[in-house]
Order: sequence, then C-alpha cells, then structure tokens
Amino acid sequence: MTTAGHRTAVTLLVPLFAGAVVSVVLGVYGSLHTPTGVAVNVAGFSSPQGVKAWLATVVVVLVLVQLLSALSLYGKLGATPAWMGTVHRWSGRVAFLVSIPVALHCLYALGFQSFDTRVLLHSLLGCFFYGAFVAKMLLLRKDGAPAWALPVLGGLVFTGLVGLWLSASLWFFTQSGLTF
Repeated sequence: MTTAGHRTAVTLLVPLFAGAVVSVVLGVYGSLHTPTGVAVNVAGFSSPQGVKAWLATVVVVLVLVQLLSALSLYGKLGATPAWMGTVHRWSGRVAFLVSIPVALHCLYALGFQSFDTRVLLHSLLGCFFYGAFVAKMLLLRKDGAPAWALPVLGGLVFTGLVGLWLSASLWFFTQSGLTF
C-alpha cells in the first residue's frame, strides 16, 4: 500500500471505528440498563409515544432538507444558491438537537428491546444511526478522505433515520392515528 493509500485508509478507519464503538456502547448500555419507564412528555401531547413520534417526524423532515441541500451542494440539482451551505448546516444541527429527546426516551425509558422483530430492528437501527452519525461528523473535517466517503456516510445516516421512523413513528401513527 502506498503512503497516500495508507493515509486514506487511516482517515476512513478512525471515524468508522469510533462510530462502531458508539453503536456497540449504546447497544450494550441499552441491554444492561434497566428501563426506567420515565419518559419524555411535553404538554399538549397525549402520550410520551406521541411526543417521540412527532419529534422523530420533525427530524425526518429536517433530514429531507439535508438530503436536498446536499444534492444541491454536490451540483445534482442545478445551480446552488450561496445560502444552501448554511441551510444544510443548520438543518442538520436542528435535526440532531431534536433527535436527542427521542434517543433519551428510547435509551432510558425503554432500553434495547428485542421482544418482536419490529422492536429489535428499531433498537438495532437506533444504535446504527448514532454510530453512523458519529462517523460522518468525524469524517466531515478530515483532509485526505475520498470524495465518496462523506456522501456514503450521509446516506447511511439518512437510511438509518428513515428505518427508525418507519419502525416506530409510522407504526405509532398507523396504530393511533395522527394524534398528538
């Protein structure tokens, strides 16, 4: 392997390793932690599950803004307005902040669960999502990373989040209706 190839491998492996560690730590903690049942609740919502479903829906909408702004920044949607980078950064920041109460609810109130396929998939996707997110954030400012790496990690973050939404929020809405 050339020196440049070695540097590229290290540039990729360090964020990927850190993301894997985050995923495993979340899964292990969620499995060993006794769920508290204490949930995030917000006035105006009918239940903690309603809060979680709607906050997760806000995150998905913001991540769709992330996807469209990233496509624009990569020149896939024609001319890119000068403000698009700001939209991309701030929609990502707000999406992350809105995701925190949802993640805390899942991790502390429910833990890592596996009593049925949907719930197991949701638990696995939650661990995967935050691991992929950490890897993407660590790779973001790395010089020497291959051009394909950031879009691939962004796609993994997007895929993980959509899977989380489908396995919990969509499920909640189909069971309870579009209630708050």
